[in-house]
Amino acid sequence: MSDADEFAFFAGDLNKQSMIAGITIASHLPEMCHERGNISGGFRESNHIESLHKDMRKRGIPMPLKVLLIGGTGTISMAITRRLAAQRHQVFLFNRGSRTAELPENVITLRGDISNEAEAAAILNGMQFDAVGEFIGFTTEQVQRDVRLFSGKTRQYLYISSASAYQKPLSESVITESTPLCNPYWQYSRDKIACEAYLMQQYRESGFPVTIVRPSHTYDERSVPLGVHGRNGSWQVVQRILEGKPVIIHGDGTSLWTITHNSDFAKGYCGLVGNIHAIGQAYHITSDERVTWNQIYQCIADTLNLPLKACHIPSDFLAAISDYDFEGSLIGDKASTVIFDNTKIKRAVPEYRADIRADQGIRQTVQHLLAHPELQKTDPEFDAWCDRVITAFEALKGELAL
Repeated sequence: MSDADEFAFFAGDLNKQSMIAGITIASHLPEMCHERGNISGGFRESNHIESLHKDMRKRGIPMPLKVLLIGGTGTISMAITRRLAAQRHQVFLFNRGSRTAELPENVITLRGDISNEAEAAAILNGMQFDAVGEFIGFTTEQVQRDVRLFSGKTRQYLYISSASAYQKPLSESVITESTPLCNPYWQYSRDKIACEAYLMQQYRESGFPVTIVRPSHTYDERSVPLGVHGRNGSWQVVQRILEGKPVIIHGDGTSLWTITHNSDFAKGYCGLVGNIHAIGQAYHITSDERVTWNQIYQCIADTLNLPLKACHIPSDFLAAISDYDFEGSLIGDKASTVIFDNTKIKRAVPEYRADIRADQGIRQTVQHLLAHPELQKTDPEFDAWCDRVITAFEALKGELAL
């Protein structure tokens, strides 16, 4: 897509809104177009844009935001990319070019490695943003780099943290944004806590415009939400049900859990983009629905129209006998009953509501996986591990019952 075509796409929607105000955006396209300034991918904007935007604001025409997403094609971020693009914002993705065929036409990909700070600075040279969303920042070194790259260049920096950062074990079952951040079981969560602490320090000391966003278990059409799975994702558990094999459910399967479809999560996130009340604040965004793990696995089996053969095994036992990180992902996260209070995100984004029920989302995901063989990533190692663990656990129960 050429620069003129790109802005014509945005202008087409804006012109519909501007006819009553007597403005024709398309007539200003030559001045509005971004010009690629150098081979690094940097951009330079026309000086006329600002005066045009002021005129639009005076006439009450909604303004598109210029948003950069670092990543933008993952489980959480792809839905956000699509929603922002559908809202006619100017969306840029900074990544290595994955899943580009699935992107909306009006999204521009800046190909590069964000971990290479010099390369990233060259690509972003001269660019300013209304918002920057970071989806692949996992360590303090990475967010420190972002502060250097985007200080003075964005009005808002949205950092994806994790609801697993909340206190484990919980002192109260209902989680709000004021619940302490403390997870002694999972390094991933402790790293997220450290990133949050650094970013909030930058906000307090220098005004860096950070917004913290904490997703819980967010899923899309490519992976069924599970508690116990291998390194290749969820498909092998679906395959075991198809083959009539038992599947492992941690604990007794009755603890409460919250799963959120990525399209629902995107509603809350996009409502925070450009939201002046979100600066310096932290929000979690989840569904209000709670389901048990037994219900989650039963939904998978029901979609396949097959019986569920569940083998319930304590989480601490699984963590002790496996080199999979079940201490972190189970004891530090999914083994706990969690109930999220979403009052804060609903106050900031009044229209936010998660509409996709757990059974509906699981059914859609399983059906999508069955229809797309390329997503069916087998995991023989995990499959064999399940067989060994289930056989040994059932044998132990039999011996102790004598």
